[in-house]
Amino acid sequence: MTRTSDNVTTRRRLLKGGVVSALIGALIPSGFARATVYATADEARRLIWGGEEFLQIAVTLTKDQKTKIRKLAKTRIYSDKLNVYRSAQGNWFILDQVIGKHEFIDLAVGIDNTGKVTGIEVLEYRESYGHEIINPKWLAQFYGRDNSKRLRLTKEIKNISGATLSCRHVTDGINRLTNTWDLVLKHIKV
Repeated sequence: MTRTSDNVTTRRRLLKGGVVSALIGALIPSGFARATVYATADEARRLIWGGEEFLQIAVTLTKDQKTKIRKLAKTRIYSDKLNVYRSAQGNWFILDQVIGKHEFIDLAVGIDNTGKVTGIEVLEYRESYGHEIINPKWLAQFYGRDNSKRLRLTKEIKNISGATLSCRHVTDGINRLTNTWDLVLKHIKV
């Protein structure tokens, strides 16, 4: 799996150290949210899965499935409809949202055919601070994780000072998605 999108690589170089964000943040009062788009869904899919082809699958969780996932992941489920794509190899590409502090964070998550997280990309971040969660090193903590152990912030996943709620909710979202894979997605045949 190689990450070879020139456009995304250029954006990451500009934003990697947070220099641009810090300069913009200094000019905008902290109470104002600003949306930053880091990648499109197609760019994220290429970053996570390369050229692998995916087919969108319509998945609506039942009340029973939602209850089981909520209990296992210990987090809310905001929607019963999933925005998921499956490859012929049984790998999954999931577009999801988690709440930051006040605003939604759009995520793309790759889960392989064994239920392990293979990649996470932040597509859009709308909060005025906490953007540090886009750091590839922080996101890499989730790679290889599955639903066998519920991830907890400050235990299995490191926190980022100033981005605690975003960190907690991304962690909760990964717990929710890995349990969703185990209870629902792995049983879908295409």
